[in-house]
Amino acid sequence: MEIMLSIPKIIDSDGLASEFIKEWLSDSPVVYANTSGSTGVPKRIMLSKADMIVSAKATCRHFGIVASSVLHLPLSTDYIAGKMMVVRAFVSGATLIVERPSNRPLDFLPTEIRHVDLTAVVPSQVGGLLSGKYVERLRNVIVGGGALAADIECRLREYPVVSWATYGMTETCSHVALRNITSGQDTYTALPGIMFETDSRGCLAINAPGYSFGWLVTNDMVELVSESEFRWLGRYDNVINSGGIKLHPEEMEKRLEGCVASPFYIVGRPSERWGEEAVIVMENATDAECVAIMECARKSLDRRSVPKTVINVPRFIYASNGKIKRVLPC
Repeated sequence: MEIMLSIPKIIDSDGLASEFIKEWLSDSPVVYANTSGSTGVPKRIMLSKADMIVSAKATCRHFGIVASSVLHLPLSTDYIAGKMMVVRAFVSGATLIVERPSNRPLDFLPTEIRHVDLTAVVPSQVGGLLSGKYVERLRNVIVGGGALAADIECRLREYPVVSWATYGMTETCSHVALRNITSGQDTYTALPGIMFETDSRGCLAINAPGYSFGWLVTNDMVELVSESEFRWLGRYDNVINSGGIKLHPEEMEKRLEGCVASPFYIVGRPSERWGEEAVIVMENATDAECVAIMECARKSLDRRSVPKTVINVPRFIYASNGKIKRVLPC
């Protein structure tokens, strides 16, 4: 297999990507990556280098990444997002700047670098990226690894950088679809060579004939716009079936964003009358916030989906990757 497609210039003074580069240049046709554990227990999986090349080429075509381009990597190469930025450099021959992961990405950009064509961050890095001193040198940013709050998307639209939300997973060698945050797009559009369908549950099925996995059924519920476009609704695992009506907590939460300062999520609990009913779980909220979010829910949500009550807990339960576990408190 032709792995050394081009010779990139890699600026990595701390050798943060050296282990993965060694793995990439080895004779093995596969590499190993850790999943984030967003939808279950984190695990280590095997990925085809050929698939990674297909994915990297598609992204480079979309963003116009060529040998004269500059890529920026402020993520760990233990995970697929970091690995794929390295592969994009090898595919295109672009310059790659590797930076230690932090909440201030771009702050240590070499002074001689006058522009960055593409960087990849997670939601927790967005604030530091936008308040950094070199943000005006950035042309495109892709944000993955979790849902984006409405206020973060609003902030991204205030800057000249073109921002994109990604949809994908480790098994698909990072993103298979992109959503243009800057233009206000609310649907995800497939990369070339990717097509979408839904299964009997309304969950997204990815048809990728150019990849070794070929076909992948997810647990993400979507509204299919076309075979190349969908609107994300939420996780099938999180759906609340209340009196025959399917409630999507993630959509409901989006409508309640900005109502209160304290964090919250919506989850289902057993109901004798409805089978399940929605409740709001808040972390260390004041009494006033508990009242305010219920008032907001009555105004913003369909009456059949208004949560029944608020459960206030001292602290949420968090997974090892820092994401909230959507559990019903005891």
